[in-house]
Amino acid sequence: MISGILRVGEYEWEVPVGFVPGMRVPGHYFLSDALEKTLEAGAVQQLANVATLPGILRYSLAMPDIHWGYGFPIGGVAAFERETGVVSPGGVGFDINCGVRLLGTPLSVSDLTRRRELVETLYKSVPTGVGAKGNIRISGKELDGMMTKGAGWAVSSGYGMPEDMERCEEHGNMVQADAGAVSMKAKQRGTPQGGTLGAGNHFLEIQAVKEIYDPGAAGVFGLKPGQVVVMIHCGSRGLGHQTCTDHLKILESAVKKYHIPVPDRQLACAPVESPEGKAYFSAMAAAANYAWANRQMIMHTVRKVFEKMYGIEYESMHHIYDVAHNVAKMEEHIVDGRKVSACVHRKGATRAFGPGHPDLAARFAATGQPVIIPGSMGTSSYLLRGTATAMERTFGSTCHGAGRVLSRSAAKKNISGTGVKNNLAREGIIVCAPNDASIAEEAPDAYKPSSEVVRVVDAVGLSRLVARFEPLGVIKG
Repeated sequence: MISGILRVGEYEWEVPVGFVPGMRVPGHYFLSDALEKTLEAGAVQQLANVATLPGILRYSLAMPDIHWGYGFPIGGVAAFERETGVVSPGGVGFDINCGVRLLGTPLSVSDLTRRRELVETLYKSVPTGVGAKGNIRISGKELDGMMTKGAGWAVSSGYGMPEDMERCEEHGNMVQADAGAVSMKAKQRGTPQGGTLGAGNHFLEIQAVKEIYDPGAAGVFGLKPGQVVVMIHCGSRGLGHQTCTDHLKILESAVKKYHIPVPDRQLACAPVESPEGKAYFSAMAAAANYAWANRQMIMHTVRKVFEKMYGIEYESMHHIYDVAHNVAKMEEHIVDGRKVSACVHRKGATRAFGPGHPDLAARFAATGQPVIIPGSMGTSSYLLRGTATAMERTFGSTCHGAGRVLSRSAAKKNISGTGVKNNLAREGIIVCAPNDASIAEEAPDAYKPSSEVVRVVDAVGLSRLVARFEPLGVIKG
């Protein structure tokens, strides 16, 4: 255990005020003994650094998938009071609204004939990899529509059904978006990339529902044992990365302008209500909307492939839910008995609003929000549901995935991509990727076990297990 850290529960740890100079609140993270062995000292340092920022409420938080990131730790959550707090790109990340979408099909595993052909067809149909360009050509006006209307633009353009939007966090559209706050360079990077998967840890995965933990919630979400589902993990592509880069430069100057002491220049920020803070937030919202439109377009392509290959109706493939992992939101929360308007940063963390929350669609009022937690390549992924406990303790937040234990460079150096591909093939999992290096850097051994991560958040009550999925075919960027 890292010196100075206090254990305050079976799965809970506290970084006390004073761990680094200037902390305004404690840090608090959730880990099992097994996961604690993988904890990086640098990630704890970052968690403490976040606690020094103005207007932070209650705790600087981290989920069981915590690992070192840019400024904030990945797996980090921090809420800042709107009137006195700050907004920071380091609390969102470069891939704005990197997120996960889950699509249900009417097929069972036994129906999934020609599986290799299916995986290869999807690989050819959904552009992947660094700088990948989409098959769908969009104009500048259409790009503005993606940024201002999000998933709604995609649906109105023929890439889906109206009910898809109610199954998205924020209904797939942050209304604060302003395309004018996004640079021309960012727009130029985003124009050719609509409907593309990207690279890194992004994937498209065909999965089977292997286990149901909560039959009632699973029924509401439209899941049953043996069902074939498709999970899509990607974000805002080059547009989001450039948007973060552009505004970081502005906020590095804002720190000096507003006399905000930061222990790490990667924590560049500005007051939420300042011109610089508002400009970043509206640009970030535009990039988030682009990401929702992007995932909507990919889902449309997936539906069309299944429709053609298996003769099933487009409308029979229902969108289960879409969650954002890297985003800041303006939300209301109860803090010390009072309602507070807060800018909640979730970086590598998932919103997990509980039953009855007014921001959820009526169909989720009794269950709470669906929470999608992908595993690493070749391991189980999970669907959970949000809880009242999360609302009380973590500003309605939970984990986002398995969390890395090896950097991409270390994984490529120490793991054979060919070996991983062959091992997965022996387990009946088909993999399509640009090259073996892209497989090596996302190998299961590069990540924490997803089963242990979700066990912790379920045990603490930050989200409750609903279903487990096993991979059948994986497409990597």
